Amino acid sequence: MINNYWTDLSGKVYNEISDFPEGTFGFVYKVKNTSNGKIYIGKKVLYFNRKKKLTKKELAEITSPGRKPTTKVVQLESDWMDYWGSSKDLIADFKKQTGEGFERKILKECLTKKELTYWEIAHQLKEDVLLVESYNDNVLGKFYRKDVVY
Repeated sequence: MINNYWTDLSGKVYNEISDFPEGTFGFVYKVKNTSNGKIYIGKKVLYFNRKKKLTKKELAEITSPGRKPTTKVVQLESDWMDYWGSSKDLIADFKKQTGEGFERKILKECLTKKELTYWEIAHQLKEDVLLVESYNDNVLGKFYRKDVVY
């Protein structure tokens, strides 16, 4: 059976967005393939912004002078609950094993985008993801496994 929930290091289970503290922007996570021990460390945002066209009624309600906007920004919940990572190798193994033998842990909840990026890099470097068997093949899109000599 697929482990379709998130847990943190203390064992707290996350099943819905309200399980996160108010103001949480996203989290750093670790996915582990228990059959081969490979890990993946990444980050996931909880919400994203999408432009949406204004309806005729909304356009008619705008009374401010000047050019009228045609879109508005709407905040939507991301696919964090069903997310396993962006690594192609990880997704391939996940599909091959039909989701069996994978676990997801939340390592750090973050309040801002910069904090999220910092903690993702910090955890990737702490775990030496480029030097061990992991699904991560780069850190920050600047440091690649093929360029690191150990």
